[in-house]
Amino acid sequence: MTFRFLLLASRRAGHLARQQYDVIVVGGGHAGAEAAAAAARMGAETLLVTQKIHTIGVLSCNPSLGGIGKGHLVKEIDALDGLCGRAGDWAGIYFSILNRKKGPAVWGPRAQLDRQRYREFIQAELLGTPRLTVLEGSVEELQVTEPNPEEPGHHRVTGIRLANGSHQISARSVVLTTGTFLSGSLFMGQTTSPGGRIGDAPSSAGLSYTLQERLGLRVGRLRTGTPPRIVKDSVDFSLVEPHLPDKHPTPFSFLNTHVRCKPEEQLLCYLTCTTPGVERVVRESLHLNCHIQQDTKGPRYCPSIESRVLRFPGRAHQVWLEPEGVNSDLLYPQGLSMTMPPDMQLLLIREIPGMQRAEIHTPGYGVQYDFVCPTQLSPALQVKSTQGLFLAGQINGTTGYEEAAAQGLWAGVNAARWALSMPPLALSRTESYIGVLIDDLISRGVTEPYRMFTSRAEFRASLRPDNADLRLTLKGFEEVGCVSSLRYQEAVRVRDSLQEALAALQTLTLSAPNWTKKLPNIRISEVKTTSLTGVDLLQYRDVSFEMLASAFPECLSRFTEFSQRLKIEAVYRFHCELQKKEIERIQKEENMALPQDIDYFSLPVSLSQEVREILDRFRPSTLGAATRLQGITPAAIVNLLQYVYHTGQKERGPRRNKPDHKEDREEELCARNASIPQ
Repeated sequence: MTFRFLLLASRRAGHLARQQYDVIVVGGGHAGAEAAAAAARMGAETLLVTQKIHTIGVLSCNPSLGGIGKGHLVKEIDALDGLCGRAGDWAGIYFSILNRKKGPAVWGPRAQLDRQRYREFIQAELLGTPRLTVLEGSVEELQVTEPNPEEPGHHRVTGIRLANGSHQISARSVVLTTGTFLSGSLFMGQTTSPGGRIGDAPSSAGLSYTLQERLGLRVGRLRTGTPPRIVKDSVDFSLVEPHLPDKHPTPFSFLNTHVRCKPEEQLLCYLTCTTPGVERVVRESLHLNCHIQQDTKGPRYCPSIESRVLRFPGRAHQVWLEPEGVNSDLLYPQGLSMTMPPDMQLLLIREIPGMQRAEIHTPGYGVQYDFVCPTQLSPALQVKSTQGLFLAGQINGTTGYEEAAAQGLWAGVNAARWALSMPPLALSRTESYIGVLIDDLISRGVTEPYRMFTSRAEFRASLRPDNADLRLTLKGFEEVGCVSSLRYQEAVRVRDSLQEALAALQTLTLSAPNWTKKLPNIRISEVKTTSLTGVDLLQYRDVSFEMLASAFPECLSRFTEFSQRLKIEAVYRFHCELQKKEIERIQKEENMALPQDIDYFSLPVSLSQEVREILDRFRPSTLGAATRLQGITPAAIVNLLQYVYHTGQKERGPRRNKPDHKEDREEELCARNASIPQ
């Protein structure tokens, strides 16, 4: 994409053809891009407002996508017709599957990205999306009015006001994806300045004022950081360990059979580690580092090098040198986020093997920013107290591109549904990692930046990267409305083919001796007295679908394009059957709505005072959400279950979620007394 194209897009956006939209999305990061695209796919006239059009889709920190847990989110976003999976396939320059030594359920698809290619892909997609207008500007405040008395809530959002004067734009719903810009502050050494990212203007103070003062939302403070960028030619690669990518790159998108980058053209990553000299520089510069001295919570799983050294003294910490692009002369040192003065950063870098003569192109820095405590949100990511206002991304206390994109997509879907007078939708934690992410946020809150891991999902055997299309694409088309017919038709073809192939395998029933004759190189116990099906054989570690197709070409050869998926389906079939009853139980609980105006303190059931206080504080929307609150006992759940049945409060598909109507029942800051699951 050329600068001229962006300039034309900017000019066109600067003269809006309309002043009324269905959905307005504020922020052009990963959450904002997915939210705007999803809302437009839903059929809503959508406006995306961003400070700079040419920074839409920018990879602000690490040039990578996916990983353990995060790769699951990318696959699910793609299954719902989101952007980042296809963008990753287009921009990827190093592909690998993490955790491959473990089962496929916890494999982590990951790719290093070319920053420029990724940004260009996202921009081209958004600027070419029907019903989506992109406007370059800064939002001063939300337009707020009295609520619709027929709907729950204390306020109603009616649009935005831009910072360049009194220009107002109306909308039925607004999605805020402000990232680190909400009251953001940049830190480098002892220098502090307002902003959410180096090189960009800070967000308007009016937006923070609206959220806190006018809407009364509880807000917390978090921090993050980014490492310095290293000049590639200044690194001695003979002193670092090269790591090869996968020989056969695995695409993120279910629509792609291959990625843009040829296997032989992939770049390398390199591994080195810190030394005692690094620890010495960190300690000598602590008095010059105001960011690290503050007690604002930072990301536990991606800490700064200062935090790592102070927490684990005397250890050697890994540092990954990652390419930033095919034509880039920079390296991203993963693991070296830092906020000390630039001259001290250079001293630290040169204490690391391979970088004794390294040069810094851009120094690292830290960011502190406001976030809205996510316990104030509904499962649709709508603010409970404010009609038509949705939040997604780091404003909800998460960290990472993938977590932001996942929230953005779902917030965009529900913002469009609100604007189009359709009922809100929720994703269950039994059917997706996106559901796990949202449920964790709204039911437990955050005390530190939230990152997705496979360990957060109870049903990992069912929520695999390989079957995200079967779990979500069909639902996305038939129930949600955010999936194209082209993707839907492909998902139906895959589903039908897999079902047909598994049925064919199930009909192949032989005794152990006869299987041995068919597959002489596979050791099958002769002691087995029962017959074995093709599905049973495929569960053997050394048996592949290709082997079975060679033995029975007449009924299996046409399914070889699904070889790996069939192998995985067979391996996890037993585990998924075991989980099915538990999943059905949880789904049943999720369908039991708890009235949001209920007075837990006067509820005529046997509940302890502590349980009543927890329920009143978090106000779970369903019985299932209540079971996941820390401090809620099994006995309390049983009593709540009886209450739901006896009062006939099963969910009947209300048009809107019902937030709390009492001022004194707003959520406590950042899930007080709740903890992040490990």
